Amino acid sequence: MDLIILPFLLVIIASIFQGSFGVGMKYMSPLKWESWWLVHVTVAMVLFPLLWTFISVPNVSPIIIDVFSDPIAKHAAYIAILFGFLWGIGGIMFGVSVPYIGLSLTMGIVMGIAGTLGALIPLLQNENATSLPQFPYVISGLVITIIGVVITAKAGIDRDKLQGNSSLSGGNILKGIGIAVVCGILSSLLAVGHTNVNDDVTTIADNYGVNGRNASLIAWLIVFIGAYAMNASYSLVLIFKNKSWSNFSISGSKKAYMWSIIAGLCWFAALGLYGQGAALMNGASDNNLGNIVGWPMLLGLSLIVSNIWAYNAGEWRDAKKPFNLLLIGLAVLIIASIVLGYSNSLN
Repeated sequence: MDLIILPFLLVIIASIFQGSFGVGMKYMSPLKWESWWLVHVTVAMVLFPLLWTFISVPNVSPIIIDVFSDPIAKHAAYIAILFGFLWGIGGIMFGVSVPYIGLSLTMGIVMGIAGTLGALIPLLQNENATSLPQFPYVISGLVITIIGVVITAKAGIDRDKLQGNSSLSGGNILKGIGIAVVCGILSSLLAVGHTNVNDDVTTIADNYGVNGRNASLIAWLIVFIGAYAMNASYSLVLIFKNKSWSNFSISGSKKAYMWSIIAGLCWFAALGLYGQGAALMNGASDNNLGNIVGWPMLLGLSLIVSNIWAYNAGEWRDAKKPFNLLLIGLAVLIIASIVLGYSNSLN
């Protein structure tokens, strides 16, 4: 397949997984959240990533050892681990924000900020970033993405009001928005951490004959050290607090476990394919902007997919005007992805 088309195809497929993994969260019962989540993150951040990486890169262990032995790469790796941990905190804050301002507004704020900062921070870290021919197109793509996210969030808010599900109330709005903003900033660090450590990992992996596409998987393993530590620790704290160890063996939980595993597979399939697509974008255009272009594309397109699932579940029933507004927002996100994709074709 044409090297120009394949990277974008991988990101599109990744967005399908990213927009779909949340479906599994509707099937937690009879497991408690902390039990379901511990299984989910163990599959998503440990078992599946290790399996995929060791199959793709049999000599992954010496590469990771070299990363933590090299002074520059080691520094980037520790920062990536820290960013993974902070991203985990952002995920928890997402759940805190929803009761104050609702899922639609929280999702809009978090997706908009995470997508923008996750691309903008690595872009501005590039030397002479503003003089790159891709710069105005990347910035335009990010602005269009934000507009699309805002429109879809507004559609969700209007739908909730129409259906009597709105959580917006008085002084809670500012508090909820503040939490969501912090969540969006922290959520962007997953992409920033991966982008920063990926270059060093790719350089070291090249000495072992490993291409950049598979090296991106190793970079995720490093980021997930912090991400898993945060998520697993929080789950265990709740398990001890709620004394819910027995919940793991509760009867009738087979379906919940199945969806926890499926959701975990989808979650890392999204990031794994995104990382490989971004690496191929770098190789296709020689501008090293693959992660910068790919990340907002991933989040924007996944928002489309998640709303398709929501529509199929009847969440937009009897909300014609908000749904029409949603379609406009989704069209804007598609335009944003086209602009970002075009930016990567420039040299």
